[in-house]
Amino acid sequence: MRAEPRVPNEALSAIRAPLSAGASSVDAPILQPLGLLLELAGEAMRARLFVVQAEGGEEACLRPDFTVPVTRLHLESGAASGRYYYEGKAFRASPDHADRAEEFVQIGVERFDAAATDALEADAEIAALAWTSAVAGGRDDLLLWLGDIGLFAAFVDGLDLAPSLAARLKRAASRPRLLQAELARAGAQAKPVESGGLADLLAERSSDEAAVLLEEVWALAGIEPVGGRGPAEIAQRLIRRAQAARAPALSVEQAQSLGRFLGISDTPAKALAAIRAIPGARGKALTAALADWEQRLVLITKAGVPEGAMLMATTLGHAFEYYDGLTFEVRSTALGADRPVAVGGRYDGLPARLESPAHGRAVGCMVRPWRAFKGGEA
Repeated sequence: MRAEPRVPNEALSAIRAPLSAGASSVDAPILQPLGLLLELAGEAMRARLFVVQAEGGEEACLRPDFTVPVTRLHLESGAASGRYYYEGKAFRASPDHADRAEEFVQIGVERFDAAATDALEADAEIAALAWTSAVAGGRDDLLLWLGDIGLFAAFVDGLDLAPSLAARLKRAASRPRLLQAELARAGAQAKPVESGGLADLLAERSSDEAAVLLEEVWALAGIEPVGGRGPAEIAQRLIRRAQAARAPALSVEQAQSLGRFLGISDTPAKALAAIRAIPGARGKALTAALADWEQRLVLITKAGVPEGAMLMATTLGHAFEYYDGLTFEVRSTALGADRPVAVGGRYDGLPARLESPAHGRAVGCMVRPWRAFKGGEA
């Protein structure tokens, strides 16, 4: 396994300082449950994970990131709010880039707040911390790219789509290929679905009933599931497949509006203006989301990010699918878009997906010190 070189202590201390201030230092187990990570990150992440399994034990993987483990630690603490700094090794394969390190250091901060906390202020603070930390490494070619999964969802809600189609588009928010596939089939009629198939049967039942039925089918067939996926998750995937087959496609006009939205990449002010100018861009949710962005940009600038260093892209998402609000990346011109120096965003829904009854807010970021360091990755 290839490991990144070490960052000199002086440079590492400078990169670390903005993130660690005022936060509790935590560590997380290197081994993480494979099934949970795949459920949260999506099947596409499997090729990038290092999977391990003891004889007779459940499959696990080497820690690919810290957000989920730190969220679990916070939930286990029972605290209503918390701020945690982490620093340690993460492990991720790069199948398309054999020369890249598979073992690397991440440092970051995760902020958990009560539901009443101002999310815009927290967004601005964390994005600015990521920027300040990255800049401390000495690079002079950095830009802060901004996006928002929630803004995409608000735009989709304004298109007056069938509920199943709208839900499918929202699930594909951070997957450009899936979104392009939806645009490509605009105007097509839904294919008739033959009744009696397993996916069709499950689609007629509640989530719990579908999972129980799938387990019964496995038992009758003598099938032992592999790959870390449980009956509930597999049932949900089959249900979504059946619902997708039944759902209508985008109309040509809706696809044109969505295509214009997805093509926006500019300075934040011009990007927001371009969204407002799209035919069909309407609805209270979109109006509110755009107003929030006006305020968020002011707060980010006040927090220390130069206005001229910010760009906005409506397709900016992350490999992990649990982000549901603000997304951002600090990118180096020399390293390019596929090697970000820092990554972060809002993931309010993650605690609930981890079966927590809490309904708070969560936002965080991580920085790759070797990429931030001026004498580091090139």
